[in-house]
Amino acid sequence: MFDLVQHRKPGKLEAFIMILVIFFILGYSMIMIPNMTPHISVLIAIIFLLLYGTIQKVKFSLLQDSMIQSVSTSMGAIFLFFFIGILVSVLMMSGAIPTLMFLGLNVISTKVFYLSSFLITAIIGMSIGSSLTTVATLGVALMGMSNAFELNPAITAGAIVSGAFFGDKMSPLSDTTGIAASIVGVDLFDHIKNMMYTTIPAFIISAIAFTLLSPWDKVGDISSVNEFREAILSTGLVNNLSLLTFVLLVVLSIFKVPAILTIIFTSVAGLLISLINNHYSLQEISGFLFAGFSKADLPQNIASLLNRGGINSMFFTLTIVILALSLGGLLFGLGIIPTLLESMAHLLISPSRATICVVLTALGVNYIVGEQYLSILLAGKTFKPIYDKLGLHSKNLSRTLEDAGTVVNPLVPWGVCGVFLTSVLGVSTLAYLPFSFFCYLCVILTIISGFTGISISKK
Repeated sequence: MFDLVQHRKPGKLEAFIMILVIFFILGYSMIMIPNMTPHISVLIAIIFLLLYGTIQKVKFSLLQDSMIQSVSTSMGAIFLFFFIGILVSVLMMSGAIPTLMFLGLNVISTKVFYLSSFLITAIIGMSIGSSLTTVATLGVALMGMSNAFELNPAITAGAIVSGAFFGDKMSPLSDTTGIAASIVGVDLFDHIKNMMYTTIPAFIISAIAFTLLSPWDKVGDISSVNEFREAILSTGLVNNLSLLTFVLLVVLSIFKVPAILTIIFTSVAGLLISLINNHYSLQEISGFLFAGFSKADLPQNIASLLNRGGINSMFFTLTIVILALSLGGLLFGLGIIPTLLESMAHLLISPSRATICVVLTALGVNYIVGEQYLSILLAGKTFKPIYDKLGLHSKNLSRTLEDAGTVVNPLVPWGVCGVFLTSVLGVSTLAYLPFSFFCYLCVILTIISGFTGISISKK
């Protein structure tokens, strides 16, 4: 994308006004129109830029080339999402994810309830790669227990949100994790390993905080959790052999096997375990790989966790990536972003300043537009040339995008995640925000990393 031809060179004021107009289009439609999907907002912005380019007498064929070339730079990401969809289905049908859930539910304790809520949602979030699904299922059950024990609902919600978004951030099955890595051209597992420098300290500090806040003198009934465990066990998917798929996934990533090959090898291992344990037909397997794993007669709360995956489940992510890349291609091809970067070039001369600018951009998009995908995509494409110029490895950028983009959206009251979490948990965003330690600790730690140079990798 960064060798795209710049078809015109607008003035600084014009470029600044145009970027404000784009943010207004995205922000207004996302905030003011209920249930507006980001796809429509981005498409409206693309149409506006196409009209703007035509008025500025840029040939439509050149504008189209800018979009096509931009998308072509991230074709690796598009292929990766196909394989991630397949992997999720395989991990479900082999029993790997249900087994990890079953084992993870053993950590629930009423004496350290907030810590338990944080840990279990982190485990489940990492195993399924979806923070919102984790919150909407297990999170709701935990909120019910919290109310029954007469505990602070805001702290419980903060623990649930912190754990779920830790799991989402560190899971190779997560769409935001895949986008952050692919948008700047970093291997998925290199990206995940590099995130540990800020994520693990944030996780430990959060765990300590929830331990200190937990009601040590409370003894309550955890029968609802036991019912949840028994429901998972009754699916017939729980088996220890399936955990070998996670072992293989970790081993291959440690040995730096490319992400797509790692996913392929893990998927093949999972399919073999599925055939041994569950004897699926080839017709069933092909259906699962495309449409996602599905098992009939499951309780609603279990079905929403287990019936998922497949290539079909990746279409939402794939289409928003393609549209956002096309938008980025127009912003570069029309010279809007290059002009703004040139105006800031004298400021962006160190890793600390670059980090701050990425953080502010990701935060700004989250709070103006309320969308985490766009905060990652726009900030990633905008600042990749700056990191290249400073000789910094792109994995520094992808980590900062997640630290200031992915985990910030649940803290935005009008953001997609913030609105969803409030409606599901019954706790306002501003109420659980102070206790969502993990989310804002990631932002603080990534800024500290940028200023101190700790864990900042050179090319």
